[in-house]
Amino acid sequence: MNAKALFEKIKVKQIIGTLDYDVNDITTDSRTATEESIFVASKGYTVDSHKFCQNVVEQGCKIVVVDREVTVAGEVTQVIVPDTLRVASLLANELFNYPSQQLITYGVTGTNGKTSVATMIHHIYRQLDKGSAYLGTNGFQINETKTKGANTTPETVSLTKKINEAVTAEAEAMTLEVSSHGLALGRLRGVEFDVAVFTNLTQDHLDFHGTMEAYGHAKSLLFSQLGEDLSKDKYAVINNDDDFSEYLRTVTPFEVFTYGIDNEAQFMAKNINETLQGVTFDLATPFGDYTVKSPYVGKFNIANIMAAIIAVWSKGESLERVIHAVEFLEPVEGRLEVLDPSLPIDLIIDYAHTADGMDKLIDAVKPFAQQKLIFLCGMAGERDLTKTPEMGRVASRADYVIFTPDNPANDDPKMLTAELAKGATHNNYVEFDDRAEGIKHAIEIAQPGDTVVLASKGREPYQIMPGHIKVPHRDDLIGLEAAYAKFGGGPSGD
Repeated sequence: MNAKALFEKIKVKQIIGTLDYDVNDITTDSRTATEESIFVASKGYTVDSHKFCQNVVEQGCKIVVVDREVTVAGEVTQVIVPDTLRVASLLANELFNYPSQQLITYGVTGTNGKTSVATMIHHIYRQLDKGSAYLGTNGFQINETKTKGANTTPETVSLTKKINEAVTAEAEAMTLEVSSHGLALGRLRGVEFDVAVFTNLTQDHLDFHGTMEAYGHAKSLLFSQLGEDLSKDKYAVINNDDDFSEYLRTVTPFEVFTYGIDNEAQFMAKNINETLQGVTFDLATPFGDYTVKSPYVGKFNIANIMAAIIAVWSKGESLERVIHAVEFLEPVEGRLEVLDPSLPIDLIIDYAHTADGMDKLIDAVKPFAQQKLIFLCGMAGERDLTKTPEMGRVASRADYVIFTPDNPANDDPKMLTAELAKGATHNNYVEFDDRAEGIKHAIEIAQPGDTVVLASKGREPYQIMPGHIKVPHRDDLIGLEAAYAKFGGGPSGD
């Protein structure tokens, strides 16, 4: 595309040089800038990428978007604008033909459950033999092809490209986990959502948002982003068991579908029967009752699967087909995932990293614990510590508790575990400043029939250590290795 025509979309700009170039890409990552790409610089929390403009010129890049004139050697056009990332979103969508308008786009937000609901929607589409894409904490996936990602919601240009990849692969739908950070920072600008899903709102990320009001407002931006064009078939799917749902209903003009277990809602789960292998329940709907069989465990996952069912149904699929597909869904990686059922202990990993998430996790697991419930959880570094003692209190619902750090970053791991221990309600706990050692200890003390839950990280493949260095770490692999060494079995077992 001709750059001059592309930049006509931006009315307020200062151009130093010529825009008479053809471009086929736009990037905010200086390492990927080439002769036919536009490089957009920005000032972040830790890095101002304007300092990389010289690098991109040396790589052949002919156009840079900046918020001030920069001094560089070589031939380069500078387009100076007040807000470079806002312009990046506008240009990227124009360049890639507004990809989110070319498929059904689902956005899932909430403190807990985003990954589960988004993955369930993706899996339902695949069971219905339809092309689908997913983007979130577990990475980027088109149909069954997976790649890992750094952020739940990537920056605006990268996000636009991911959606465009899904369009190119002929996906019918794409489901995005929508983080409060992503909404507050404008990473979702330009995404045309068709369905917005809300799971819940509990205390988290106050280190970033400051107050629960600001945190809730950030979540509500997803529903505002549905827009006001009532000629379009757009919908909101909201958890009526959460008090914040009442406010969310006011921020969108589109039809709202509510779901719940405890509070009255349009879609409700009744006659629930749970095991560690899954649940069955009756889904009461405005159109009659349906029996749902789900491989997912726990009351919170009943809510999650209802959200996914309603979301897919809202865009034209029959409830019967969607509910039938649910019975055959795959597990959600790292979310109440039972590792190797052949072990004599129930070894479970989960991502729960807030008091509310941990409470729901224990609610789900405790009824099936034959003997001791051993619960390991961690606190992340450089985060809001006001939630930490409550996490320790909730963890103390287990018979034996192990407190560890979780991505300690530049915080003292001993301080993080001590903050968790402040909330302990019994003395059957230990603190480990090395999470891997804590996991090994959990297996060491476990006896056949015990349930061991490794909470806070799921399948996250690293620990963030001092200097924000990512060190390889997998709760599931560490736990399984220790369990096989103690109990036998596994890949090299008998």
